[in-house]
Amino acid sequence: MRAPTRVVDRHAFHTLIDARSPAEFAIDHIPGAINCPVLDDAQRVIVGTLYKQQGAFEARRVGGAMVAENLAKHLRGPFAAQPAGWKPLVYCWRGGMRSGSMVTWLRLVGWDAQQLAGGYKSWRRHVIDTLEAQSPTLPLRVLVGATGSAKTRVLQALAAQGQQVLDLEGLAVHKGSILGAVPGQAQPSQTAFETGIARVLENLDPARPLYVEGESRKIGRLTLPTPLLLRLRASPCIEIQATPAARLDYLLRDYAYLGDAPQQLADKLAHLKDLHGKQVVGRWQAWALEGNLPALFAELMALHYDPHYSRSQSNNFSAWPVRQSLEADDLTSAGVEALAQAVVGLQNAT
Repeated sequence: MRAPTRVVDRHAFHTLIDARSPAEFAIDHIPGAINCPVLDDAQRVIVGTLYKQQGAFEARRVGGAMVAENLAKHLRGPFAAQPAGWKPLVYCWRGGMRSGSMVTWLRLVGWDAQQLAGGYKSWRRHVIDTLEAQSPTLPLRVLVGATGSAKTRVLQALAAQGQQVLDLEGLAVHKGSILGAVPGQAQPSQTAFETGIARVLENLDPARPLYVEGESRKIGRLTLPTPLLLRLRASPCIEIQATPAARLDYLLRDYAYLGDAPQQLADKLAHLKDLHGKQVVGRWQAWALEGNLPALFAELMALHYDPHYSRSQSNNFSAWPVRQSLEADDLTSAGVEALAQAVVGLQNAT
């Protein structure tokens, strides 16, 4: 009898199939999986209600017909062109009836289909274990710098140069500040965010540095996993010391889209009234409505972001007193490229 298929065995299969409902898949799924549900969202509700009200037999009788219809659609659709030697790995929530029914039918066709032991829950356990096991020894190099220092762009340039990068804000779909929401893009679920992090760590070469941006515990509504946050705060820092003029120029380019929705921008600024008072925030809101982003961002830098920068860095990063520094007066694409090369140069010099 074949041994149960584990999460670490998933790469041995041609296709990874998530048999859960589309809503479950959207919350989080194993990277690379395709969604071929045996019950769609509405059907899952119907079967669950029948189970509670009339019992397991009635739920299986009605649900079985739905499953058969959906499997037929998949066999005529995404599975139709698969060759005889196709090896799919199927999972559902716990590795139970949903994935089991699909595996049974795929085997009847003649394919070597297998069921992931423990289903998605085993993947979730794998993610948590990966974060807990690897975080304490990660070779992190933390990019820090005042708001507008183009840290994310430097990370992207480092990745383009072949360096190892963990782009937490990219995975979180958020820039990490009160104005950091990305237009038209929702943040992922907390579990999907952690899946993204674990996927990077799985492919990591521990002998090479992993560059990451200095973050607080929260990025938008998402929370950094505690083991990773602790390692982040204990790791060596590289500070980008950009001039105010370069930072303002960068912010006006990077946040230019805020000018397209002045009322939304003004509404977000209202959350700062407790910190800065109605008069100051009222001025900022007026600039937002006028589209005067240069004046707005200049004062946000001077009055909101910069005053707390050094104190927060020294509180959050234990290696702050011995940080390495890079000066920058150009945060255009060329300047960012040069900064990324300088960051690597610092690492090679140590």
